[in-house]
Amino acid sequence: MATQYEAIENASRDEITALQLQRLKKTVRDAFERVPHYREAFAAAGASPEDIRSPEDIARLPFTVKEDMRRNYPFGMFAVPPQKCARVHASSGTTGKPTIVGYTANDIGNWAAVMARSIYASGGRPGDLVHISYGYGLFTGGLGAHYGAEKLGCPVVPASGGFTQRQAQLIADLRPKIIMVTPSYMLGILDEMEKRGDNPGESSLQIGIFGAEPWTNDMRGEVEARGGMDAVDIYGLSEIIGPGVANECVETKDGLTLWEDHFYPEIINPETGDVLPDGEFGELVLTTLSKEATPVIRYRTRDLTRLLPGTARSMRRIEKITGRSDDMLIIRGVNLFPSQIEALLLKEPALAPHYQLQAERENNADRLTVFVEPRLGCESGAAQKAVQSLAENIRGMLGLRAPVVLRAAGEVERSAGKARRVVDNRKN
Repeated sequence: MATQYEAIENASRDEITALQLQRLKKTVRDAFERVPHYREAFAAAGASPEDIRSPEDIARLPFTVKEDMRRNYPFGMFAVPPQKCARVHASSGTTGKPTIVGYTANDIGNWAAVMARSIYASGGRPGDLVHISYGYGLFTGGLGAHYGAEKLGCPVVPASGGFTQRQAQLIADLRPKIIMVTPSYMLGILDEMEKRGDNPGESSLQIGIFGAEPWTNDMRGEVEARGGMDAVDIYGLSEIIGPGVANECVETKDGLTLWEDHFYPEIINPETGDVLPDGEFGELVLTTLSKEATPVIRYRTRDLTRLLPGTARSMRRIEKITGRSDDMLIIRGVNLFPSQIEALLLKEPALAPHYQLQAERENNADRLTVFVEPRLGCESGAAQKAVQSLAENIRGMLGLRAPVVLRAAGEVERSAGKARRVVDNRKN
């Protein structure tokens, strides 16, 4: 069913491709003419804007990586003077200089539009009260969600992150229908609601829109069972625009519809850089199609997924992202993603869904420890049995011997934003 906002969501494949080509040509030309980095990168690759005669010709152009943005800090990737921007956002910069991204007034309008489209796809409708627990500020989550909700006609509770007791109180008092938050912090809010004596399943919340970090379908089941809501996935990244690049449709929950009129996707082999056909698993690469201030050509996201045909919308989907190529741990020759541990943990009803992995190197050998905690109200004997079961499943399913350490309830590190699932002390 087409939304009341944009018919392009259910346009034919030919119509989508024609619009992509029109916008791609302009984006590539603007980047080449206005951004010295792209002019130099194109020349080094022997490429030019004239090479783009079809969307697939984008493979002739060089990739953009995070280091390119850091090397051109702060405004070197801008296609317009900073004075002509309406806003500037930035990544966290926890592993180096932050990546700075600019937005013109048109960029802000397009961002609000794809966010409104995403909230609508999640089941939100004008008039629904939206509780936003993403962080506000340089992080794109809070303001991206805020502008999108207002664009859709939804009143907003700009709660931001942190102050979990207040979050639970506001939900109880204001009775929002929708919450937008990281999935790991949603678990903390559910815990707080239960500590208050509230039953989260009987709260006003009907829709949770969760993003900013990978999360599994098992986590979806946990949140939906405890919270009595539909849990849908939203995807984005600050280097491209922020949240709103893709979103699950609540009627299918079968992967995230990628808003292809604004973002051109590719899947590549992360080792060779070769473009893979739809349906094959690899690294997601994105090109902006309507961004004015900071157009981005073939950005390597490091997120692992695959492209699938459209279902609830005619635009293609990306499979739910549960890992990144740079998040993979190699422990004694075993390749491991945190989401694999999470999936096994959530099969243990006596354990809470909070966890952290700690990698160490002892006597030139790698060691992984899994820290977990009991579910509230669980007997210690049941929790200890669950710990043993989890360790056995990690060994049996993943081929890795990793001690599982049970901490007291509430002692596994929490976050009001993105969860820190891995502490790799081998890098220190």
